[in-house]
Amino acid sequence: MAKRLAHKVSSEVFPAYATGFLVASFVLFLVVGDRRSSDPTDSGRGSFALGSITREWFYWLMTPLQRLAVRILPWPTAFNVGGALLGLLSGYLFATGSVIAGGWALLASGVADIFDGRIARARGMDSPRGAFLDSTLDRFAEVGALAGLTAMYIDTWLAPMATLGLGGSLLVSYTRARGESVGVVCKLGVMQRAERILLLGLGAIFDPLITRSLGWEANSVLTAALLATVAGTVGTALFRTVWIASRLPTTSASAEE
Repeated sequence: MAKRLAHKVSSEVFPAYATGFLVASFVLFLVVGDRRSSDPTDSGRGSFALGSITREWFYWLMTPLQRLAVRILPWPTAFNVGGALLGLLSGYLFATGSVIAGGWALLASGVADIFDGRIARARGMDSPRGAFLDSTLDRFAEVGALAGLTAMYIDTWLAPMATLGLGGSLLVSYTRARGESVGVVCKLGVMQRAERILLLGLGAIFDPLITRSLGWEANSVLTAALLATVAGTVGTALFRTVWIASRLPTTSASAEE
């Protein structure tokens, strides 16, 4: 009985209250919030398919936690490592069937990713080493989360989709980095890391509530989020590949493999 009650609370009651809180906070943000992103790196993150206002709302919502984090744990690297560990934890939770917990761990990983850069800039601790660790450990987190989803869907047609999503996520970052290494900057495209985390994290958290309320098959919402992630990441990676290649000279020194 206690186990059944705990499952009901985690899969229905808590997501319902969380939904109410998120909706109320978004309305409050529209009324009284500063609708300008306070993150100076936003201009380098490309388009946000969910709308720039969604990103601004999320940053606004996280501001109190950011201020608290600066006081409690002022070392940006701790958030880099913590974000990677939370991403790996989310993958384990997905693989073992704890979908809601996996979604929360993935969202927490994204929050840690926001905090590391902001705290570094606030304390004047930003550096090339920190930037390298930030971007590299983000990839570890993504590998962990999407590998977990692949394991979760291992006996279905969605397993290769999750694998494709993993490849697409890595290629979105790689195409930009490789382009910049040969002198072409490309920040175009959609499905940035923040969007991938929001889609998959919220899809996992609210899937039981939505599917039961509407009578849909279990994991339908998470599946839709995964497929949107696959389409967005692979599409962006292909677009960046063509866009960057079209701006490079055809005669030069032999390219690296």
